Amino acid sequence: MVYFFIRFIAASDKLWFMVEMYSFVDYFTIPPSFVSIYLDRTWIGLRFLRALRLMTVPDILQYLNILKTSSSIRLAQLVSIFISVWLTAAGIIHLLENSGDPLDFDNAQSLSYWTCVYFLIVTMSTVGYGDVFCHTVLGRTFLVFFLLVGLAMFASSIPEIIELVGSSSKYSGELKREHGKRLCSPAGSPRSRSWRRSATNTAADTTRTSAAEIIDLIGTRPKYGGTLKNERGRRHIVVCGHITYESVSHFLKDFLHEDREDVDVEVVFLHRKPPDLELEGLFKRHFTTVEFFQGTIMNPIDLQRVKVHEADACLVLANKYCQDPDAEDAANIMRVISIKNYSDDIRVIIQLMQYHNKAYLLNIPSWDWKQGDDVICLAELKLGFIAQSCLAPGFSTMMANLFAMRSFKTSPDTQAWQNDYLQGTGCEMYTETLSTSFTGMTFPQASELCFTKLKLLLLAIEIKGEEGADCKISINPRNSLVLLQSVS
Repeated sequence: MVYFFIRFIAASDKLWFMVEMYSFVDYFTIPPSFVSIYLDRTWIGLRFLRALRLMTVPDILQYLNILKTSSSIRLAQLVSIFISVWLTAAGIIHLLENSGDPLDFDNAQSLSYWTCVYFLIVTMSTVGYGDVFCHTVLGRTFLVFFLLVGLAMFASSIPEIIELVGSSSKYSGELKREHGKRLCSPAGSPRSRSWRRSATNTAADTTRTSAAEIIDLIGTRPKYGGTLKNERGRRHIVVCGHITYESVSHFLKDFLHEDREDVDVEVVFLHRKPPDLELEGLFKRHFTTVEFFQGTIMNPIDLQRVKVHEADACLVLANKYCQDPDAEDAANIMRVISIKNYSDDIRVIIQLMQYHNKAYLLNIPSWDWKQGDDVICLAELKLGFIAQSCLAPGFSTMMANLFAMRSFKTSPDTQAWQNDYLQGTGCEMYTETLSTSFTGMTFPQASELCFTKLKLLLLAIEIKGEEGADCKISINPRNSLVLLQSVS
């Protein structure tokens, strides 16, 4: 019961939580426990329904960073479904056989739960030793329907399991054409357009259509729908564009690095396609700081769902391996236009492939470099690193190591020069505002204090000009420069 209330408090959609499968499992298992304590009697009940919770094992393994690939996640899901269905069906047989038929309780037989599990396994394997069988009519009826459904489910899933474990090629075999396949119309849709139908038939068709629509609305609830709920004013950023496992994993590895102090920021991903199993597992491993919504950045309704107007920034990721860089830049620029039309004061950081496409951003009226809007041109960075490496060999490697977030621990099994180099790659470059304690110091004095006391290497300072003026960055300035409060 405590776990039920914890799940209820943590659920973002309380109404949907009350009607989901695991909530019904709690409804049928928690109250009988208190009733048995009050009456001082025990009953088999529906305790076997808790076996359905085994279907959450793959999610737990993803949270623990054990399952990472899509094949391992899908294989774990199939195995957990098989086991939970088997154990639940065995519990139903156990209840029916030990209770007997409602009209004749004399035909009940005493079977243990694990005997019922053995009976179902033998029956599903089509062996059927005959040492255990159902006596009750309800047990036999349930077994008939379970065999039909179970065999269909297992027969459709076994090829997928064989494929996942690598026993067969995914695209091998021949095309099998199915002859005589008919297209069935949906339930409740009228087959006749005649205006002569009676009022009774019209009412019946309307009832069937409404019932089918209600079932369809309940059954097709989007998994990644809903609206972002900011609790206690937690900050968030919105990431859109090219959302794949590779791009998201690289982004999260850098953005959520342990060396960063800003950890109370939620990352919200918005993409028109649902994530695959591998990407979904990545989201589950970072479920405390990452949330995914299915939608498009071009739709104002989806922008409202992720609360772009309240976000600290919106990042647009580019596909570095695209075949047409100009088309990729055009799509990302259109995303920026949609974001700026919805909220003109939102900070946007966009990745572009080609340098000449940066000029199109200046045509956006609300684009303002001074408000933090920025462009990261991948081709410009790559060619700039190459050019600087011609003047100073090793420049690109040093800058890449400084801007990449890495963690390294020295090992006695590694050579000394490798430890020194890897320790250097773990250093990063940060911008930080100096406290008032540095006021009046020269740059060498501030550098000495940072190195000896804080284990930091001070490289440059930023001199803020008057209001409206541009800032100036001075690298290793002269001794006559004294740090003031306007310096960071």
